[in-house]
Amino acid sequence: MPTRPAPYHRGVSPRIAKLAGKPGVRIAEPPSLALEILHPPPVCGVDEAGRGPWAGPVSAAAVILDPARTPPGINDSKKLTAKARERLAIEIKASAIAWCVAYASVEEIAELNILHATGLAMRRAVEGLQVAAAFALVDGNYAFKLPCPVRTVIGGDGVSLSIGAASILAKTARDAVMAEMDDLYPGYGFASHKGYNAPIHTHALRTLGPCPIHRRSWAPIRLLLEGADEPT
Repeated sequence: MPTRPAPYHRGVSPRIAKLAGKPGVRIAEPPSLALEILHPPPVCGVDEAGRGPWAGPVSAAAVILDPARTPPGINDSKKLTAKARERLAIEIKASAIAWCVAYASVEEIAELNILHATGLAMRRAVEGLQVAAAFALVDGNYAFKLPCPVRTVIGGDGVSLSIGAASILAKTARDAVMAEMDDLYPGYGFASHKGYNAPIHTHALRTLGPCPIHRRSWAPIRLLLEGADEPT
């Protein structure tokens, strides 16, 4: 019975560790294309944004980088300033062989749960690439079913340039959506906290109640609707 490939732990495969001469030691610092070259091209990096918020969709991006035109500074989006993410997003889109951002809606999150909704967004992103990927490096430890073979990479957005690029596109795209939602549903502060737990968000829920983009299956929102404990 075939077994699922083990995830890269902190970006180190047995082969890379062997080449480094120190098993278990991370050698890709800062992010590089060291993992990409181990697999048949073209290789896409895949990452998500927005699994944890109380409101809004979950986004995912898939990126096939051009090794000859990789913008400097790509890293885990959480390690970058908003200004750096916006600049890099423009550069990634201009230089990548292919990229795509996709979403799973609040309704799909409620129907599927957040894990499988994330997988749906990732699958849509990979399927939306204008150049079909032969292999996907996916951030995390869950091997979602995608249109091509998958290898998971724990902490991959800080190890693989392709995954780091995907994390930047997923994050900036979702942030833009939440800024639009702030205009559509004023008073919740979506432009600032992007749907996550924050004092202004909690206060708005107490005074305004949930709006259509709140994830009503999330415990804080569900409890509010049931008239139980207020979100904290």
